[in-house]
Amino acid sequence: MENRSFYNEILTEHNIHPEFKHDIPDADIELAGVNPSCGDNIVLKLKTDGDVITDGGFVGDGCAISQASADIMLGMIVGQKKEKALEMGRTFLRMIHGEATEEEIESLEEASALKDIAHMPARVKCAMLGWRPPPADADAVSAGGFLHAGNPRFDSVRLWDYDKTSS
Repeated sequence: MENRSFYNEILTEHNIHPEFKHDIPDADIELAGVNPSCGDNIVLKLKTDGDVITDGGFVGDGCAISQASADIMLGMIVGQKKEKALEMGRTFLRMIHGEATEEEIESLEEASALKDIAHMPARVKCAMLGWRPPPADADAVSAGGFLHAGNPRFDSVRLWDYDKTSS
């Protein structure tokens, strides 16, 4: 995956033909995220069975990077245990901040197409939106956030801790 045009093809494909951009009306977990600096918005929806993410989707609008990143992320975590998904999120966050090893970047498979975002600070929030939607306000912090791994403020708050039926 050394070729920049290959990265662009991956992002373009996930943006034009996203596999996971669809509503899941009976999702167990739902969280909205907005990037106020550009207007991107994503609502992540997951179905779980115990500690396994069994299905996922997202709805919303935004730039090619935010949409492709969310689609890639869902492709990686559906079928995985929650702890594995968290580890992927921690690795993705390290990659986006330019701190991941080459081995860690390779473990992210298609998500590694976003590694150059580390050199584009204005686009980091776009790439991270699907992985860790920021709370819309301070009260939303208690509702959760997807892969807020690496941020001590959010380590104990995960999307799957938020069950929309119990609020």
